Amino acid sequence: NKPLWKQYIDFIIRTFKGDLGVSISMFPTKVIDIIMLNLPWTLGLLLPATIISWVFGNLLGALAAYKRKTATDNVLLTIFIILSQTPYYWLAMLLLFLFAAKYRIFPVGGTYSLGMVPSFTLSFIIDYLKHLALPLLSIVIGAIGGWAIGMRSMMIYEIGSDYVIFSKTLGLPHRKIMSYAFRSAILPQITGLATSLGTILGGALITELVFNYQGMGLVLFRALSSLDYPLIQGTYVILAATLVLATFIIDLLYSLIDPRIRTGVEGS
Repeated sequence: NKPLWKQYIDFIIRTFKGDLGVSISMFPTKVIDIIMLNLPWTLGLLLPATIISWVFGNLLGALAAYKRKTATDNVLLTIFIILSQTPYYWLAMLLLFLFAAKYRIFPVGGTYSLGMVPSFTLSFIIDYLKHLALPLLSIVIGAIGGWAIGMRSMMIYEIGSDYVIFSKTLGLPHRKIMSYAFRSAILPQITGLATSLGTILGGALITELVFNYQGMGLVLFRALSSLDYPLIQGTYVILAATLVLATFIIDLLYSLIDPRIRTGVEGS
């Protein structure tokens, strides 16, 4: 019966205290308890997948730019375009069919085998990694193409810039010039990495559904299916806060990454 403005203030105060309400579909479990139960599994999947795809995508994109107008660049660029336009959920289903259903190399789905209790024992870790392999691979393969295309475009721009041309006239080693170009080209990619890391707490919805992997994506899907508004709201509050925090941290680190920004700050 409180006015809307007072309800909103009460919601903000409870949020900062970690009180995101009680789940409707899993009553009387608190929303924060559900999130903390599933969050580690999402981090275990998306954190390494994002970092691996970012690293390999940038290295391959830089290689393609370095080998521009050669057969290597033509082959790599074609692969990048195909991967960037391939739906990751289709790729997930393809990997599931080939390596789980047909050849039975990896488990069909789940986070770990039935009957096992999560622990830091060697047997559980090996079992978890077997279940993690296909979801991780589907995300990494699908994301590498986008990172690589972005890095290739930035490297080509940097290679044609004035300071690179001037460095060549001074006779600097080609490897040294390319390292400077790479450092400049990587800056927008670092911003993209921050955005990707800030959104991983939302989970990989389709991937987690395909592999029945326990995580925030699966939690969000079940919340949406059952119209569990407190759980939906709590998930997006955590997601938004993480995105803002990740962007803020990257802005602070930019002065350490890019000497030009640090020089500008000191000069002012």
